[in-house]
Amino acid sequence: MAKIIGRNQEQRELMRLYGSDEAEMVVVYGRRRVGKTYLVNQVFADAGFAFKLTGLHKAKLKEQLTNFALALREYSSSDSWTIPSSWMEAFNQLKSFLVQNRTGAKQVVFIDELPWLDTKGGQFLKAFEWFWNGWGSAQDDLLLIICGSATNWIINKLFKQKGGLYNRAGSKMFLKPFTLAESEEYLQKQGVLMERYDIAQVYMMMGGIPYYLKQLEPGRTFADNIDNCFFKSNGKLWDEFDNLYETLFANSELYLRIVEALASKRVGLSRDEIIAVSKLPNNGSISNALKDLVKCGFVSMNLYYGNKKKKQTFQLADFYTLFYLRFIKDNYGQDEHFWTHLLDNPVKNAWAGYSFEQLVKGHIEQVKRALGIGSVLSQQSSWFVAARDLQEDDVAGAQIDLLIDRRDKAINLCEIKFVGTDFIINKDYAQNLRNKISAFKTVTGTRKAVVPTMITTYGVKRNMYSGLIQQQVTLDDLFEP
Repeated sequence: MAKIIGRNQEQRELMRLYGSDEAEMVVVYGRRRVGKTYLVNQVFADAGFAFKLTGLHKAKLKEQLTNFALALREYSSSDSWTIPSSWMEAFNQLKSFLVQNRTGAKQVVFIDELPWLDTKGGQFLKAFEWFWNGWGSAQDDLLLIICGSATNWIINKLFKQKGGLYNRAGSKMFLKPFTLAESEEYLQKQGVLMERYDIAQVYMMMGGIPYYLKQLEPGRTFADNIDNCFFKSNGKLWDEFDNLYETLFANSELYLRIVEALASKRVGLSRDEIIAVSKLPNNGSISNALKDLVKCGFVSMNLYYGNKKKKQTFQLADFYTLFYLRFIKDNYGQDEHFWTHLLDNPVKNAWAGYSFEQLVKGHIEQVKRALGIGSVLSQQSSWFVAARDLQEDDVAGAQIDLLIDRRDKAINLCEIKFVGTDFIINKDYAQNLRNKISAFKTVTGTRKAVVPTMITTYGVKRNMYSGLIQQQVTLDDLFEP
C-alpha cells in the first residue's frame, strides 16, 4: 500500500470498522479533489473490494443502471447479470451476489460518487434504504462505504432527512484539505522543493487540495509553476472552477453568486449584505446555501466578540475560489506569464493579505500552540467599531480580524501580516495599534488582559516600537503538524 500523507485518524477509523463484528456503514464526504477515493482505495488495497461502483456525473437512469451491471459482471467474473430495470432490482442483484460470495471475511462494498446515482425519478434513495435497512444492516460481514463530492446532497439527503436512512451511518467522515505541514510533505514526496514562503503562497492559491498540488512540477520556479497551472493556454487548473461547483452543489448558480458577492469584500458580508450585493431574492434558499457553504469549508462564519448574532458575517474561505475570481476569471489566455509579470501589484498584495488571514484562521490550533495556550479553552472572533460609535473627534473606527478570547482571563488581539521580510512597526503603525487596543477596551469594557499579538511570515524586526507586541507567531509555527 502506498504511503498516505496525513489522514491518520481516518485510516484508523476505516480499519476499526473493517475489524468490527457488526454491519457497518461509513460516509466519506468532502469537496472535489480532496482525496476521498484515493484514501479508500489505498486503505483497502490489500483487502480488496467485494463490489465497487462509481456513479456517473449527469448520466440518465438507464446509463447508471448499465454502469451498475457492468460493475457487477466485473466483480463476479460472470456475464450472466442482466441490466436491471430499476434500482430496487439492482440492489436485489447486489444482495444476491454478496450472499453467493461469502467467505467469512468482511465484504467491503464501496459506492463512490453516490449522489450522482440519484437521478430524477429514479427512486434511488428508496431502493438504497430498502437494501440497507431491510438486509445490509443485519449482515455482520458487511462494510458499506459511501463516498461523494456533492456535500450538500450528503448532508441534506442522508444526514438531515427524517426517513429510513436518518442516523443510519455509523461513521461520518468529512475529509478536510491538507494542512500546511501535510502540503509540504506531499510536495516533497512529489519532488517539488520550495521554501515555506512559496509553499504558503501556493496554499493561498490552491488550498491543501492534493489534486491541485499534484499539478506542480519539479524543476520549475514557483512563478512558472503558477503560470503553467493557471494562465497558460490549456493550463491544468484554469477550467476547474465551474466543474467544482457543479459537482458539489445542485443549483450551483445560487452558490456561485453568493461566493462572488463575498469575494468583493475582504471584511465579509452579513446575510442582508450578500442579498444586496448579489441581488438574489430574500428567501430561505440563501440561508440554506450559506449553511452548505460553511459546512463544506468554502465560507467561514465570523462571530463578533460578545457573540452578537446580528453582527455575524460570512467570509469567502476557499483559497482556489478567491484566487480564481481575483486573477484567473478575467486574465486567462491574455498573458501566459501573468503571475511572473504581476510583481508587487497592489491587487496582488491585497489578495495576499486576505488569503493569509484565512490561512491563519484555518491553522488556529497551530497558532494556539505557538502562543503556549494549546490546552486553554478559547473562542475565536472578530470585532469592529465604527468611528461614529467611538464618540471622539478625529478618531477612526477600529477593526480586529482575529481575537482569541481565553478562559484564563486574557485576550490575544492579533494583527496578521503577510510580508517577504521581517515586519517593521513604524511610528504610525504603533499609534494605530494603540488606538485599536484603547477602542476595544473602552467599547467592550473587558476586564481581561489584552495581549497584542503579531502573526507574520518572519516575525517583527526589533526597533523602538516592537516592544508593543507581547507575543509573536511566524510562518514556521503554522507549519507545525
